[in-house]
Amino acid sequence: MGCWDDWKPCIICLAIAAAVSGGAVALAAYGFITHVRIAVEDASLTRFDLVEASPAAAALAYNLSLTLTVRNRNWAMAITNRKKLEAAYTFDGQPFDRALLSDKGEKHGPRKTRVYHLAAVSNGTAVPTLGGAGAGAFRRQNATGFFEVEVKITGRFKYTARHTKCDLEATCPLKLQLAPPGTTATVFQKVKCKLAKPKKYC
Repeated sequence: MGCWDDWKPCIICLAIAAAVSGGAVALAAYGFITHVRIAVEDASLTRFDLVEASPAAAALAYNLSLTLTVRNRNWAMAITNRKKLEAAYTFDGQPFDRALLSDKGEKHGPRKTRVYHLAAVSNGTAVPTLGGAGAGAFRRQNATGFFEVEVKITGRFKYTARHTKCDLEATCPLKLQLAPPGTTATVFQKVKCKLAKPKKYC
């Protein structure tokens, strides 16, 4: 009994320390959100032409492919889509295509990176979108051999053990060189997409 009396305080202290440590781990795992990291790892533009139906109406004919990554940096919390995760392409502020990345309800595990290989193709027969100003921007950029295309990622997430639904908005500004005919060999540097400032509790 005397030995137990000697060890009893130590065991109690160890139990308290373990409880505190466990609470700290749970707080670190579920108390703070680490936002996703999105990047365009590679991109290729093999066609980018202007198709003008009239001086005021113009559309793009294009062949654009890119590799996009979305990393969940949380080490314990998974992510569940509360809305579709989508990518939209714009030129001179005008949208010209969009792609579905993942559907509503899909989950993205902790510390996992998803890779999306996207392809956008059009022969220019779609409804004109650029207008006169966009056509002017095209001609200016065409003279340089580089085109400025922006990819915008939008969605809404819910994190494990969190009731709050967090909107996602990220922009990826790309400066793409048109590949020589018959090739896809252009130099592309990885682009880290910029996330919009999250709302309160996100």
